[in-house]
This record gives sequence, structure tokens and C-alpha cells, in this order.
Amino acid sequence: MSRRFADLRRAVFARHSNPWSAWTRWLSTPLVLVPLWTRRWSHAAIIGAWMAVNPVVFPKPAHEHAWSTRAMLGEELWITERPRDTAMAVNAAATLAGITALVAARRRRAAPAAGATAVQMALLLVYWRLMATYYDRHQRGSTPNRRDR
Repeated sequence: MSRRFADLRRAVFARHSNPWSAWTRWLSTPLVLVPLWTRRWSHAAIIGAWMAVNPVVFPKPAHEHAWSTRAMLGEELWITERPRDTAMAVNAAATLAGITALVAARRRRAAPAAGATAVQMALLLVYWRLMATYYDRHQRGSTPNRRDR
């Protein structure tokens, strides 16, 4: 069972590492608030479907040079190892900001919802930076002849 899960994770991240996938998903973050604000299940279905297909709708990237590609591939490595590091704290803070935004949207409080979403998105970029660094370090460690950037 774990082998199948690993294969599925690998297939998803192979496509989600496409910069179009990573950036459109990041830019879609505020859309998650819409169903709570409007209280319409149709909005939840549309946005949920987009968030579900986004990681697999784009093709695999041609190379791994893009920062967002390295961040997504770093996240895949990080998920498998789950080190207790700064990235875990940043991810937890981004999650907390996201939950705060959801609660504010449910209460129809525009400013707190927007502010918490902005904080969440900023923290996600910090997280991506950490993941790209994690990926670069892992690649250097596994390929001794690779040059430092």
C-alpha cells in the first residue's frame, strides 16, 4: 500500500512541479474563501474541483531550473522525511493564517480575511524558498559532481 501511495505522490509532484501549476495554485489561494463568504455549495464544488485538478492538469516541466519547480520537488522530499525544522514552523504558521482567513470569511469580515490571506500567501513563499533550498541541498548531497549554483 505504501508503495502505491509513493508512486501516486511521485506522479502528482512530477506534474505539480510545473511552474504553471505551482503559481496558479498559489494565486488561487484567496478563492478558497469564496464558498464560505457566499455560502454557496456550487462555489465550493467549482473551487474544490480546480484545487483538485490543478496539481495534475499541467504537464511535467521540461527542466528543474525554475525556482517554483525546485520548491515543489523539495516539498516532495521534505514530506517523505518530515524533518523538524524551520519549514515545519513556517508551514504551521501559514496553516494558522489560512484557518484565520476561513473563519473571517465565514463571519464576512473582509479586512481580517484579506489580511490573513495575505499573511498566508507570504508565508507560503517563505516556505517555498525553504523547500527550494532543501531540494538544492539534497541534490548536491546526492550528486557529488554537481556544481554549486
